Amino acid sequence: MVELKARFDERRNIEWARSLEQSGVHVVYGFPDMKIHAKTTLVVRREDDDLRRYVHIGTGNYHATTARIYEDVGLFTADPDIASDVADLFNFVTGFGRPQRFRKLLVAPFNLKKQLIERIREVAIAAQAGKPARIRLKCNNLTHPEVIEELYRASQAGVEIDIVVRAVCSLVPGVPGLSETIRVRSVLGRFLEHSRLYCFDAGEDRTYLLGSADLMPRNLDHRIEVVTPAEDPHVRAEVDAIFKALLNDNSGAWELHRDETWQRVLPKKGERRRSAQAQFMRRRDRARRLTRPG
Repeated sequence: MVELKARFDERRNIEWARSLEQSGVHVVYGFPDMKIHAKTTLVVRREDDDLRRYVHIGTGNYHATTARIYEDVGLFTADPDIASDVADLFNFVTGFGRPQRFRKLLVAPFNLKKQLIERIREVAIAAQAGKPARIRLKCNNLTHPEVIEELYRASQAGVEIDIVVRAVCSLVPGVPGLSETIRVRSVLGRFLEHSRLYCFDAGEDRTYLLGSADLMPRNLDHRIEVVTPAEDPHVRAEVDAIFKALLNDNSGAWELHRDETWQRVLPKKGERRRSAQAQFMRRRDRARRLTRPG
């Protein structure tokens, strides 16, 4: 699947598509009126007498250059429901039928916006019932008016909301009676923050999501995007660690105030500097040492 509407990469993608076709690869070009922004790979592998499907769903492009300078995350899974959903999606983009329903995936423009809003409302209901209620969001841009209105309502219900947004944020945090429990920050560093992570805690129910979609009208309403649940405890622990590092960063972080100004976050007197990206690189290096042969 090659996206011909990719910004700045149209010519290169056409060249890649021609080379692939000349090598015998079946190439599909997508829809002329809808950008496909999802990042997913489906591998079907014969194992003994069975076929097993493996899926990767990411937040960033499959691109060697951006992989060196962007911060992104991905989920590699053999979950049968997720694999079936991705297979249905590929059938759709290749012209073999419209999906009737998705088992686990949240896919724009089908069910993604509705499901995100439902998750926000569930957390608000939990807060009103006196249960633990928290929302953590990480995205590039937050501009969708319906999502912003639901976040305001959740704040008024008492939900603790932390948002890490890299670029445009149309939500105003810290406004009395509107968004008092919402905190917004941006983290800048060596790498371009690019991953999209969404976590919803409603009492004992916890939902972890990751994928390609920003919280913008173009992403939720006018593009094909894929967001997947993260259900494995180890994966959830990784997401928790990412948010903890970002929310504790005092080296490259900026906070948005209710007067719509950004203020640099600096270490307090006697406090050591904490860089989220430096912490991620140390974790990566430790993982490499642990998995190195010999």
